[in-house]
Formats: sequence, C-alpha cells, structure tokens
Amino acid sequence: MSRGSLTRSAAYASIATALFLVGLKMWATWRTGSTAMLGSLADTALDLVASVATLVGVWVAAQPADENHRFGHGKAEALAAIFQVMLITLSAGGIALRAITQLFDGGQTTAANEGIAVSVIAIVATLGLLAWQRHVIRKTQSLAIKTDHLHYQSDLLLNLAVIAALVLDQYLNFGVADPLMGLAIAFWLGWNAWKSGGDAIDHLMDHEWPDERREEFLAVLAKHPDIRGVHDLRTRTSGADDFVQFHMAVDPHLTIVQVHDLMDEVEARISREFPDVEVLIHPDPNGLADGDGAAEELLPDRK
Repeated sequence: MSRGSLTRSAAYASIATALFLVGLKMWATWRTGSTAMLGSLADTALDLVASVATLVGVWVAAQPADENHRFGHGKAEALAAIFQVMLITLSAGGIALRAITQLFDGGQTTAANEGIAVSVIAIVATLGLLAWQRHVIRKTQSLAIKTDHLHYQSDLLLNLAVIAALVLDQYLNFGVADPLMGLAIAFWLGWNAWKSGGDAIDHLMDHEWPDERREEFLAVLAKHPDIRGVHDLRTRTSGADDFVQFHMAVDPHLTIVQVHDLMDEVEARISREFPDVEVLIHPDPNGLADGDGAAEELLPDRK
C-alpha cells in the first residue's frame, strides 16, 4: 500500500470513529448533564472536524510536485496540523469556562451508569483506531496523522476522567469532582495543542534535522575518500519529503567531468542510506573559502 493510501485510510478510520463517538456522547451528555462528558463530547466533535482537515491535508500532501510547487505539497500536512491545534485550543478554552462556571454555580450529574458505559465503549473504539494509526505512522511518519494520533491518545484520558468524575460525584458524593475533571481535561488539551503546534511550526519554518540524523548523514559522506570536507549543510523536511544541500570540498585538480562523476557517486551512496532524500551538492576546490569565509564542517573521521 502506498504512503498516500495508508495516510488516507488512517484519516477515514478517524472520521468514522469520531462520527460514532459524537453520536454516543451527545446522548450521554443529555442523560448525565456532566461537564466532563460535555468536554469529552466537544473534544470528539472537534476531532471530527480535525480528522476531515487531516484527510484533506494528507490528500494534498500526496500529490506529486508540479510546475507551481516544485518541492511537492508536503507542507499541507503541517497546515492541517495547525488547523487541528487551533480547534483544540478553542475547545480547551470553552471547557475551562464551563467548568469554572459550574464550580461557582453548582450542578449535579445524573445517570452515571449510562455515562460510564458510553465512556467504556469510547475507550474500546479509540484503542482500535490508535492501533491502526500507529501502524500508519511507522510506515509513513506523517505529521498530520501523528497530530491526530495525539488527539485520540488524549481521548483515552478524557474518557477515564469522565468515568472518574461520575463515580466521585454520584457514588462518593464529591460534588466538585465533575468541574475539576473538566478543568483537568481543558489543561490537558491545551498542553497537547502546545506540543503539536511546535512540531507543525518546525515543519513550516524548515527546521533543521535533529543533530543525530545530521551526524548520520555526515558519516555517509565520510565513507567516500574523495570528499575532503563539507560545509553549509542545510536540511529540512516537508511532509514525507526530505531535502539536503551542502558544499563539498574536492581535489582542485579534478576536471569538470571527474567532479560530475564524483557527485553522481555521492548521490548514489546517499540514496542507498537515505532513500527519498532530494540532494543538491555544490562542489568547491579544497582549500578555497566560500564568499562568506565559512569554515568547513569536517567529516567525522577527519576531525
């Protein structure tokens, strides 16, 4: 199955699960009057909207490069993730406001058995979805699916919080349990939005690869004896696509044809170790500083 097919299947599964859970939680919120259940319903409803956005994002990201988008459409996944973060933040604010109001005004939940049963069903359905999403993430590393996966991981805690709130409120007579759980849910959603937003912004701002991966890349270059040094190494990720460019110091006495052949060899070696990475190499005569006087970033075995 192709990357695009896998990510779309995860998005479809997410939409189907959200539709099912929205219906269940609407009924449960009406039956129980629980703020925690309302918070869980609001989160699931926004998950549904976010899952549709994810589907659009992964579909656009899977489109091949064209004349107007020469680097592909991978950043559509980051845009979908940003949209999800905005929805989660709005949801967290609304839930927190409702919980604070209930703390001051009071309120009693009802029909604990029905609310608990709905939450258990939601947990089972969510666990099934999470298992499929983890499989898709392992295969694709999709940012949009990772963000969606994070939402549904939080749903497990949301449903457990609803169960705890109903038990404490109705069976143990701890009247403020429900709004307190609602506040906890709101803070949890806000924290998840913060983390997910950071990842999406990194993609949109062309954040460099992690240091460990950069070192692995340099180690591949170091295996070629004709590369004297590397500088101006730049890396970025856009959806499923990785891009690398660097200056490569070579023997100044090589002919243009020899340098061209050397670059082909280097690109072939990189493609074996880092498949699907687009590489741009600028050859420099060894010992000649660039226009900015940048020092060479020596390869691991030549430091």
